[in-house]
Amino acid sequence: MIFEKREIVRRYENNPIIAPRDLPCRSNSVFNSGCIKHAGRYIMMLRIEDVDGAQHFRMAYSKDGIHFDIAARPVGIPDSDEMERFELLRYDPRITPLEGTFYVTYAAHGTKGVRVCLVQTDDFVTFRRIGYVSQPDNRNGVLFPERIKGRYVRFDRPTMAHGQGGKGDMWLSYSPDLVHWGDAKLVAETRAERWDGHKLGAGPAPIKTDEGWLLLYHGVYERCNGLVYRCGAMLLDLDDPSKVIARSRGYILGPQEPYERIGDVGNVVFVTGNVLEPDGMVKLYYGAADTVMCLAFAKLTDLIDAAKNG
Repeated sequence: MIFEKREIVRRYENNPIIAPRDLPCRSNSVFNSGCIKHAGRYIMMLRIEDVDGAQHFRMAYSKDGIHFDIAARPVGIPDSDEMERFELLRYDPRITPLEGTFYVTYAAHGTKGVRVCLVQTDDFVTFRRIGYVSQPDNRNGVLFPERIKGRYVRFDRPTMAHGQGGKGDMWLSYSPDLVHWGDAKLVAETRAERWDGHKLGAGPAPIKTDEGWLLLYHGVYERCNGLVYRCGAMLLDLDDPSKVIARSRGYILGPQEPYERIGDVGNVVFVTGNVLEPDGMVKLYYGAADTVMCLAFAKLTDLIDAAKNG
């Protein structure tokens, strides 16, 4: 298969849009941050690694989706009674507007592995902990923006034991109340010796289109000198999102620029936010090299076409 040379995704020419130098605190990196647009304002929850190696979330807001004002204080998520075992680190937040409020899923990492945690907020100031909503080892939890057939739906990515290569496929789980999850179904598997052959996971909340749920996802390729993270697209059935209608054969965005190639973890593009604008343009927010936050643009029609034919 020879791919046509056509740019589906265009990077913002002044990337990165947020770097450690832009933060109001001494920090090592800022990356893999969830982003949405609500009431004309872009809302980003930053993942920040401090200079001591700890991590925290911090809110940022923008009128144009490019220039962000960053909050002076970290996000205050209520602590868990089991912090040491299940939540020494919080990372990779995804934001989903749902039923008039906002939900944030993130990876909660402790001495017993990593689990998906879910919190709710109305204003991004006060947060209510719903709880750990997966078994270990599981991450990349992402909520759908509406119920399907009366149930809440969530992506996740269980990871096979390290002795089996640390690989992971993408699954769906269902819930009547956002607390109890089950009826898990396998959605997409790794493809041997391809760009997404090692593991894959959901990016931001999927976009509902006439052709199906459009999902941007990350795929990981294992090379002799490390892992390479790239972004692809797939379409899922509107009524049964465990059914994949189409999935891009090639990636649509991968490490190419120096800020994507060089950083704390080189060769990483990790999309955690997508904003569909009224003109059909999609803003893609992504972490680069586990060091900075970046922005790219793509037409919705091109992303759908990439899932079907790319």
